[in-house]
Amino acid sequence: MNIPEKTLYRKAYWLSLFTVFYNIIEGVLSMLLGYEDESLSLFGFGADSIIELLSGIGVGIMILRIRKHPGSPKAGFERTALKITGTAFYILSAGLIFGIVLNLVNHHKPVTTLWGIIISLVSIAVMVWLMNAKIRTGRKLNSEPVIADARCTKICIYMSLVLLAASLVYEVTGFAYADVIGAAGLTYFSIAEGKEAFEKASMK
Repeated sequence: MNIPEKTLYRKAYWLSLFTVFYNIIEGVLSMLLGYEDESLSLFGFGADSIIELLSGIGVGIMILRIRKHPGSPKAGFERTALKITGTAFYILSAGLIFGIVLNLVNHHKPVTTLWGIIISLVSIAVMVWLMNAKIRTGRKLNSEPVIADARCTKICIYMSLVLLAASLVYEVTGFAYADVIGAAGLTYFSIAEGKEAFEKASMK
């Protein structure tokens, strides 16, 4: 069954809107609870969720332009969206590095990480669904920005897993720095994905 391109772009647009609003709720809630519980990992997770808005906004703007000017070349729109997504990855990397340094320097231990466990479990379930929906839509549209945005969502899944592991380890053992090595690995992956997005943008 061939789905019209217009329908697919509408779906991609709604997925980008969902990403934006979900990350606003998740980000603000995580930052507030992280601050209250003195949990740097949860607060940083929330800050990174806010940063992820850039990718969703970029894809949403691209789709609106394409829908408004359907006869226009898509390359320029997709190049811009890819650059926005790449920038979002780099900002995400900077946030992760900042969080790692903060944890190591301050030797800070949270009051509790229970909310980190709850929020990360919800985030994993939502983001797995969202990533798969974006990948399917992006492949049908043959749109690199939508697929790149799905990879950005994949980073959210990895971050949620890191938060879940760190929160569980702290609750069981009291060890506050379990997420440092995982966060370092996510930083490397995020930089690589940002670089890939900019390389694809230069090829458009």
